[in-house]
Amino acid sequence: MPGRGRCAWWFKPAAVAQGDAVALVALATWVVAAGGGLYLVAVWLIEYDREYQTAAATRLPVPVVGAHALLAVGGLVAWLVYVIGDDRRFAWASAITLTVIVVLGLTMAFRWIGVRRAQLAGTGTATVTVVMAPPERSFPVSVVVGHGLFAVTTYALVLITALKAGRPLSMR
Repeated sequence: MPGRGRCAWWFKPAAVAQGDAVALVALATWVVAAGGGLYLVAVWLIEYDREYQTAAATRLPVPVVGAHALLAVGGLVAWLVYVIGDDRRFAWASAITLTVIVVLGLTMAFRWIGVRRAQLAGTGTATVTVVMAPPERSFPVSVVVGHGLFAVTTYALVLITALKAGRPLSMR
């Protein structure tokens, strides 16, 4: 069939036109990481209760979670603009934004590890007690690890693509 496996004649992203598979794979990994992140935010919001937090405060500050999520969405939009329009400035904007996102994500990951260790340390008792614990105790380990692996992969692919694209026009 003619045109099978190709984009429509009216929509041809620059990355497809140039055969830049790395940019498209980075887009796919970013979307998967964002899906895992949305799931984690949903679990955190469901478990978060201000009245309950007076007894067991969250280890993930609301501004850090919010900034991580908002910057991730903004960076994804910038990356999509790069993939469609092939403007190097958007590739570098995405790479720089992703650097901040990674730092915030690692901050949350290290804080979550402390919560996870405390949770595992408290599971050896034979009696049933109600333990006050922060909302991130409910994060599935597989989702946290998968989100992190896809995020690191995305970061590497975005950096490779940005370096391959060259310096932004404003820096020349």
